[in-house]
Parts: sequence; C-alpha cells; structure tokens
Amino acid sequence: MTRKERFLATIENRPVDRPASWLGLPVHEAEAKLLNYFKVDYVDAMKLKLNDDVYAIEVPFHKEPANHIACAFEFAKNADDYEERTLTAPGFFEDEDDPERVNDFPWPDPKEHMDPDEIRRVVEAAPQDYALLGVMWSCHFQDACAAFGMENAMMTMLSEPDMFDAVIERITEFYLEANAIFYDAAGDLLDAVLIGNDFGSQQCLMLSPELIRKHVLKGTKQLIDQAHERGYKVIHHSCGAIDAIIPDLMEVGADVIHPIQALAKDMDAKTLSGKYRGKTSFCGGVDQQHLLVNGTPDEVKTKVNELKELFPTGMVISPSHEAILPDTKPENIEALFAALN
Repeated sequence: MTRKERFLATIENRPVDRPASWLGLPVHEAEAKLLNYFKVDYVDAMKLKLNDDVYAIEVPFHKEPANHIACAFEFAKNADDYEERTLTAPGFFEDEDDPERVNDFPWPDPKEHMDPDEIRRVVEAAPQDYALLGVMWSCHFQDACAAFGMENAMMTMLSEPDMFDAVIERITEFYLEANAIFYDAAGDLLDAVLIGNDFGSQQCLMLSPELIRKHVLKGTKQLIDQAHERGYKVIHHSCGAIDAIIPDLMEVGADVIHPIQALAKDMDAKTLSGKYRGKTSFCGGVDQQHLLVNGTPDEVKTKVNELKELFPTGMVISPSHEAILPDTKPENIEALFAALN
C-alpha cells in the first residue's frame, strides 16, 4: 500500500498491510536530538528513514509575536502575561457580561495574515506520496478560556452563558474564515486536517460533558462540517481523559480521535478497543508521559505489537501527544517505527 492508501484505509477501518503511523511534531530541541541520532540534516530525511505515513503541514500565518494560527489572539490584559498563548492570565473579557461588547476586542482579520499563494506553495512542496495533514488547530474553546482567563471563563459559562457563547462563537468565526483561506489554496492536495481543544485532565474532563455539549460542540461541528465539505478527513485532538465525550465527538463527525493519552483514565488502548473498535478511529497510543521517556526500545516494541493486535486497523500508531518533547529518547522513536515496519 502507498502511504496515502494506508492512512485512509486505517482511519476508515478497512484492511491494511500494517496500521498507519505518524511521528508527530517534534519541538525544536527534540528535532535537533532526533536529527543527530538518525544522522540526517532535515526532518523529511528522518521521516523517510522511519517510513512514516503522515506529513503535517502547519498553517502559514504571519502575525507577531507568535506567527502561529493557534496564537492569533492577544487576550491577556497585561502584555507581559502574553507568551504565545495564555490561558490563566486575566483576559480581555474578564469582567464583561454584556454580549454586545464582543466587538470591543480588536479581532484579527485572517486575510491580513495569510497569503493563499504561499499556502499553495507550501502544500505543493510537501511530498505528495504522504497523507497530507493540515494542522489547523482551530482551538475555539481554549481561546475562549484565554479570552476571560480560564477560571473566569468557567464561571462566565455558568453565570453569564450568553456572554461566553458570544465570545466562543466570534472565535469560531475567525477560524472558519482562516480555514477557508487555507482550504481554498490547498484544494484537493490535502487529505486530512487536525483540529481540537484540550478538554481532559489526567483523571477526568475539566468540565462536564453537558457544558461541552451546550457551549463547545456547536462550533466543533461547524469546523468539522467545513472540512468534510472539502472532502478532508478530520482528526480531533484533545489531551487527557475524554472517554465520556468520545461518543459526542463521533456524533459531530470527527473521523479520528487524537492523541489517546495512554496513561489518562480509561484512555488505554485495551479499553478503547473494547468500546469503540470498528465504530471510530484513533491516533496515538504509545505513551509519551513515561514509556517513550523512561522505557527501553524493547518495551516500546512490545507496546506497538500490543496496539497492532488490539487495532489491526482503526488506529494511526503514534506517540500519545503530537509534540515530541526533548526528553523523548530517540532510540525509542526508532523502536516504535521498527516494530511497525
């Protein structure tokens, strides 16, 4: 099978020669360690050595200081509190309860920060034999938390729900506009997109399933529907213990649930296979909190073989977070892919 064929068959729960795989997105320090270990000069060469299946494309977005689509809003009241994205600092809407004030914030215009010609060049430059994944994020819930400050956002959701909804809906509008620019430029070269918000802690959801359904999933469905209209598969990201809302994410159209934080409560592959195998698909599964950091290559291979048995298809096998951090052992990344191939 080609990489694209394997990826699409895996997430559609069809037979595969082996489950598809994804390295994820190494942060800068981790990338340097991996390149040195594999004795290559750039990530594409490393992915070839590993025989990875997915090629992630970050959205070209140019707005200082972060120049990143997931850090587009400077909500922090104190500029010194803003470091790419700030969830816990007091936010612009901290004391607001009037939904009419939503336009008082200087919302960025995606058209001013995105160049369709640049997007097309970036997508065309990606190796076309991979499954091409647009990393959209579109984290409307997390941004709403930042807009108020996280504690105030949760309180506003309960005490002034119309105010919270006005802000999260305005954020969703931004992402729908930005994504449309990217999708128009990428066209049919793209295979899938990744969107998402972190809903879970290690032990449970950070807020009730009822509140997620009431205030968040409307926007999630809009974002998923937009991608599906273009023919793209949708990977929905959320860290933590999110088992309670996996059926909801399935209902609003998510094709793949990511990253399957392996040590979070009820998120181990055996539990998920028993409940959802053949009903939806997953991406992740190889524990990055302990195993890839402290384990041995043999332990990693054992885990990958276990995942292949539990999910002969229906799981893109990957580290259990998209960001490969510097404490991840390169030899364990090598073992992960060796067990797959």
